Amino acid sequence: MRFLIVRTEIRAAADTDIAAAWAGGGRLRDETSAPEPRRQVVHAEDRDAALLLARALSTVGAVRAGRHRVKVLPIEDLDPTHPYHWGGS
Repeated sequence: MRFLIVRTEIRAAADTDIAAAWAGGGRLRDETSAPEPRRQVVHAEDRDAALLLARALSTVGAVRAGRHRVKVLPIEDLDPTHPYHWGGS
């Protein structure tokens, strides 16, 4: 299985938004409808490589300072004719 390693900016949330999400039992952020802005994207062919790359991206100053975060996402194998296929085998 392939993985996508993404470094994103963390969006600040207002106190009123946090309180409303907490009181309503909803989500503060919904990545499917409004994803955080991406700063860097890397592909990996297996889990070990993905975790190694994520560890390397975690040493970036903005991640260590809490302004960015690193996410490791599994991606499905796409049909080679799919328009978003990135050329991996």
